[in-house]
Parts: sequence; C-alpha cells; structure tokens
Amino acid sequence: MVRGGGAVQVVRPADLAQAHEAMASSTAAGQLVSIRAGGTKQDWGPPLAPAPDLVVDTTGLDALVAHNAGDLTAVVGAGMALSRLQERLAGAGQWLALDPPSQPRGATVGGLLATGEAGPRRHRYGSLRDLVIGVTMVLPDGTVARSGGQVIKNVAGYDLAKLLCGSQGTLALVTEVSLRLHPLDAHSATVRIPATPTEATPLVVGLLAAPVVASALDWAGGALWVRIEGSAGGVRSQVEEVRSLAAEGSAPSAVLEGEEEARAWEELARIEAGEEGDTLAVATSLPSQLAEVAEASDRAAGEVGVAADLVSRAGLGLHTARLRAEDLGAHAGFISAWRRAVQRLGGTVVVRRHPPGLEEVADLLGPPPSAVEVMGRVKDQMDPGHRLGRGRFSPWWL
Repeated sequence: MVRGGGAVQVVRPADLAQAHEAMASSTAAGQLVSIRAGGTKQDWGPPLAPAPDLVVDTTGLDALVAHNAGDLTAVVGAGMALSRLQERLAGAGQWLALDPPSQPRGATVGGLLATGEAGPRRHRYGSLRDLVIGVTMVLPDGTVARSGGQVIKNVAGYDLAKLLCGSQGTLALVTEVSLRLHPLDAHSATVRIPATPTEATPLVVGLLAAPVVASALDWAGGALWVRIEGSAGGVRSQVEEVRSLAAEGSAPSAVLEGEEEARAWEELARIEAGEEGDTLAVATSLPSQLAEVAEASDRAAGEVGVAADLVSRAGLGLHTARLRAEDLGAHAGFISAWRRAVQRLGGTVVVRRHPPGLEEVADLLGPPPSAVEVMGRVKDQMDPGHRLGRGRFSPWWL
C-alpha cells in the first residue's frame, strides 16, 4: 500500500486487507475520505467540500479474480479498467454489456458502479445496476461486508449492490464486483435515419412497440441511430423491419456496418463524453417527449448564447446536453432554463460534468427527489460521520 505525503494522504490498497486497514485507520483519525479509480468522473456533480484528508486509490484492486465462462459470470477488482476486462473476456467470446463514453479514458468497473454511467447499449442490457450480482465492500468504519454472490440467481441477503449504484462513492469502498456477462454478438448493423426530433419521436414510439430488439436507440446529430446485433440472418431481418418503419419519412435511411458503424458510434460517444471545460447536463423524460426536450434545449441555448449538442437515449428518455462556452454564467442560464422546461414535462435535469466554479453560479442537482429523506437515512446508517465523499450530494445532505 503506497502512502503519499502532503496535506492530502493517498493510499492505494492492493487487496481487501489493505482496504480494510485504510478505512479503519481513517475512522480512528477522523479523516474525510474520497475514493478515486480511473479519475474519469471526478468532476461529476458537486465538488467535495471541504477537501478530503485521505484519497483511496482503487487502481491497485485490478485483478480478474474469477471467470466462470460456463455460467457467464466473473468476479473482478473494482479498480479494473473496463477496456482491459473486455479484452480478457473476449477470448471466451463474452463481454460485460456496457459501452460508456468514458471507457476509452480508463473508466473502471467500480467507478461505473458508483456513478451508474452507461452507454447506448443500455437500451438493451441496462446499466451496471442490472448486471451486478454481488459486491464486496468496506464501510467507512472498516467493516467488511458482502452482498449477493457469484451466481445469477441469488437471493441471499440485502441487495446492497444496487444501493451502491449511483452513490458516487459516498456509502462504501467497493473492492470486488461479481458480474453477469453476455455472449458477444457475431454481427452488427446500424440504421441511420435522418430526422428532426419532431420527426423522430413517433418513430421511437413505433420502434418500442415493434418486434425489433434494438441494442441502441439514440437520437443525435440530426438523425435517429438504431443498432441491431445478433446472428447474420436476425440482423438482416430486423434491419429491414426498421427501414420499413422509417420509410414513411421523407429522408432515406442508411445502413452502417463494420468500420463505418464503429466510427459513427465512437463519434457519438465523444460528443456525449465532452471535453475539458464542457458542461454535461442530463435530463430525464418519457420517450414520447423527445421533441419537447430537444426544443427546450435549443430554446435555452439560444436565450443565453451557448452552443449545445444533444445526445438522447431516445428509447429510454435520457438526454445529455453538452455545453461549449467559456462563460459559466451562460452555462448556468442554460441549466436553469432547460430545467424549468423539463420539469413542466415531469422530468428532471442534473449537471453531470462541469468546469470548476460552475457550482458557485448554478444549482447542479436541482430540487431533491421525493426519496431524499430515505437516501439521507441510508447515508446516516452506513456513514454516520458523513466522512465519505462529503459534499458530493450537497445541498441534499453533507
């Protein structure tokens, strides 16, 4: 375990025993603690305040502990990079069904569990919350706890793994994750359908009701993107079904395969991931409200003079607006205007990634959810001193 000097201490545990030691020692010292892995999402949400005394770096917990190819399960260290895990699993014709935009930058399994980030294939497979079947964790006081197991059909104990998903590292230090895997599909094709959000909305609703099993259903860059994966014959038949449904529109669809398809999804991921200095705001809505959410984004951007690119998980009602401007006041104005419009639709807007200082001029989280009291009580039980990730959900709680 490596320790760093200076005002902020850094430890890098290499196993569960060292992780336990780090957390137990932090309790004895009364330290504020932050968990860091690949560092790809350190600028998500409100910043930690005050600054932590101890940073626990999980990148030393990067082993593929077990891989049961016959059961389609694996146990991995929380600090293992997703890209490295996918390489290891590919040899057995399997993968963890996640394609988050942060994967090329080194996103780890534990970081993805903590943030709930997922990519376009969430439409078919869900997020990591739907793929995790067990965790080993260390609570802030050093207590080691386990939930779930290494088999898919497991009902033992409380489902703490799903509780940790999206907790932003504020409840526990995850050391190992048990995962459900999927076979790699042999063939893939993407139907690109030129469409405005208004034109795309009824098509999205129609595709959701159609006998089409899409891996991804996104709207971005003036087009609807429908990805189909599976056997060669299955992909061909479903592509034709999608093109038939889209034929009522005025613009012809195109089918992308191979390198052309891969480049298209890489570009969409690049937009969604953003770059340093960008703000990423995420809205939720019904899939049938794509046009209204997109119109509200355009209107808000025009009002404050900021460039906004929208990438929508159209089939799930999840929309990411990427803002590119140096004026933080413009970012804040967009967030407020877009949030008001989306709230009228019954949705929410939170800021995911943001440049330093935006928290001083913008409300990053918006109104607390109805479950905020329960969430706060969970925090009180698991971290009574609120030492872990303090400030990450401020002002909902410390």
